Amino acid sequence: MTIPLTSNRRGPLSGLLVLELADEKGQFCGKMMADLGANVIKVEPPGGQNTRRVGPFLDDIPHPERSLYFWHYNTSKHSVTLNLDTADGKAIFGMMAGIADVIIESYAPDYLTSRGLGYDTLSRTNPGLIMCSITPFGQTGPWRDYQTSDLLHMGAGGQMASTGYNEEDVPDAPPIAPGGGNAWHMGCNFAYMSIMAALHYRHVAQEGQYIDVSIHEACHLTTEAAVPTYIYRGEVVQRNTGRHHSVGPSFASQIESSDGGWVQTTGSGGNPTPRRLRGLAEWMDTYGLAGDLLDDKYLDLDTFQASLPHINSVISEFIKQVPQEEAWRGGQKHGYPWGAIRTLDEIVEDEHLKERGFFIEVEHPELDRTFTYPGPAAIYNGSPWAISRRAPLIGEHNVQIFCEELGLSKGELTALAEGGVI
Repeated sequence: MTIPLTSNRRGPLSGLLVLELADEKGQFCGKMMADLGANVIKVEPPGGQNTRRVGPFLDDIPHPERSLYFWHYNTSKHSVTLNLDTADGKAIFGMMAGIADVIIESYAPDYLTSRGLGYDTLSRTNPGLIMCSITPFGQTGPWRDYQTSDLLHMGAGGQMASTGYNEEDVPDAPPIAPGGGNAWHMGCNFAYMSIMAALHYRHVAQEGQYIDVSIHEACHLTTEAAVPTYIYRGEVVQRNTGRHHSVGPSFASQIESSDGGWVQTTGSGGNPTPRRLRGLAEWMDTYGLAGDLLDDKYLDLDTFQASLPHINSVISEFIKQVPQEEAWRGGQKHGYPWGAIRTLDEIVEDEHLKERGFFIEVEHPELDRTFTYPGPAAIYNGSPWAISRRAPLIGEHNVQIFCEELGLSKGELTALAEGGVI
């Protein structure tokens, strides 16, 4: 069997064959590999993966082929359907695994092992195989069989202890969970990094390996300073409105501008230094709004540091009296990491993102339409990132892979369909 459905893509992962058996817990990992050039075959149950039934849907018509959620997380992949609870399904998957480079799976612990498709079995015929299991709490330990959700991981992982409103803004406010499936993103990012390390190891040692990724552990490793501050200093960070958690008080970082927009700073105007503050103050003075920030006393580091609350107040009052666009662009020009808080419609029209080619058009030939997708987070000059195709239809590549690559006849494919195998 050769690697099926290859193309002339130049992505950094081109030439790799990846089998993905994943729902929301692992599909982002497969997307990252597929958009970077790997040939990712999504192995779905007959009828399609359950994430196809997650909204929103195109034109608000619920249908497994119209899930915008599924579209985003499954670009550049191919799809086959296979029932791994059948003998024929297991045999066919074993054939595919025999030539795969990587398997990404997010089934419950021991699901594949109980069907004779665990890493120990598959690696006997493919010693270079890398298999990555992405589960809520890992393959071992007292929590391994617990049910889960994104909300649960945000709470148990520590994120909700650090996100929400501070007491001054909203007394007794509850913690707030970030939206958008952050737990799945964290687990998939750690899985992706682990797979990259395993591929490097295989290149050196000529051996594959098994990777056990716990989404819970990935989450509690992604709390920035919260967990380390408690472990190493015994201090508990507090939630702050719209900004990082902190042990003590911190400065507001989201300031409303004169035209009703909002400017994101990083507290005290954005990590200023005496010299940087002087440049900013000179610009503020062209509006007559520099206050006393041009006073030479602020060039003294001790005075500067002791005056940060006052400095922050003057900068905040300046932003309140200047239009959003002028404020954040001027701040950046003078070395401050300010930015505009924008709606999604405004983000799509952002000139900077347009210049970088961040948003791209993806064809959906079955609908005779194209749709705008978010594109690369980085630009690769020698091994480009690209969405090579829209997300696959259910079992769209059954014929190419099962017949043209594995050698099954059309009659055998029909029999497999009638038997509930595909």
